[in-house]
Amino acid sequence: MKKVITTNGFILTLFLSVTVLFLTGCTNNEVVTECLNGQTYGFWYGLWHGIIAPVDLILMLFRDDITVFAPNNNGAWYAFGFVLGSGGWGFFGGHKASRK
Repeated sequence: MKKVITTNGFILTLFLSVTVLFLTGCTNNEVVTECLNGQTYGFWYGLWHGIIAPVDLILMLFRDDITVFAPNNNGAWYAFGFVLGSGGWGFFGGHKASRK
């Protein structure tokens, strides 16, 4: 029977995992207290933000004041609207593709 994991592979994987774990402590903490004041975004804003997500994704690379997902949202309803607006993660796209 062959060994699936070699000792050298295990040690390398362990070393890389520990290195990544330690490097996560070097990440920049974002201050979001300014974003959490004011209007809370709900389902309809989530739907809208999902629709414009591809544009936001491109603009977010060039501007610091644009994000894809609103930090001040009301949770599950915003996320549900965002998923529907962004195409439903394939729930609606595969209907025409499956026809022969």
